[in-house]
Parts: sequence; C-alpha cells; structure tokens
Amino acid sequence: MKPITTAAEAEQAIEQLTALIERLTGLVEQETLLMHAGKIRAACALEPAKAELAGQLFAAGEQLKVSGKFLLRTVPARCAALVRVQEIFRAVLQKNMIVLATAHAVSEGIMRRLSSDLARKASPQVYGATGRTAAPNPKHGRPLAVSRTL
Repeated sequence: MKPITTAAEAEQAIEQLTALIERLTGLVEQETLLMHAGKIRAACALEPAKAELAGQLFAAGEQLKVSGKFLLRTVPARCAALVRVQEIFRAVLQKNMIVLATAHAVSEGIMRRLSSDLARKASPQVYGATGRTAAPNPKHGRPLAVSRTL
C-alpha cells in the first residue's frame, strides 16, 4: 500500500472511510430492525451488500493504518471525527450482535424442543421401576432434518 503524503489525500481517504462506515452502519441497523421484526429472509438478503462494504472498509482501513502518524499530524480534527463515527458504528454493531444472538438462542430452543417432542413420541410410553414414565431412549430418536432455505 502506498502511504498518504498530502493533506488532500488524507482528507479524501478519511472521507472515503467515513462514508463506508456510515453506509455499513445503515445496513447493519436495517438488518437489526428486520431481525427484530422476525423478517429473517429480508435480513439475510442484506448479507452480500454487507460483505462487500466490509471488504471495502477493511481495504480503506489498511491504507489509513499505513499513514496513521501522518494523518494525526496533518488532519487531527478529521481523525477525531472519524473516531466518533467508529464509536457509533461499534454501538450499532453491539446492538446487532445482541439481536442476532437472541434470534439464534430462540431458534435453537425451538429446535431442541421439537427434537425432544419427536423423540418422546417415537419412544414407547412405559413405566419405570419407580412407577413414573421412563425417559425417552436416545436410540429411538430420529435425526431431525432442517432446510436451510428460508
């Protein structure tokens, strides 16, 4: 990567990175709202655009890393503004990860419950030595097929 050598290049590079972060922030917020509303298919449709922006963000960030000291000396106010944009992005990402983790936990709970119910129905209903119904035998459990197509 070619280091940044002029103030104009520094301004342009920071502006480009800021724009990428803001676009990705908007996309992540949109994904969060869709997931929160249970619109998983629509949220998954955002993945290619998110991946593209993340790749561009990584490349732009690497270029700025090469010239970090120069940027701080040349355009300190722009660097401070970039830090604020990054903090906002970090907060949006944190909220997004909480929503995604919640959706994952809920779906995992549903799948475990479904698997348990199917195993219980497949097992013979007998009483054990204590006079209570016996727990389902894992040998009677059937594999649970899941379609990954939403």
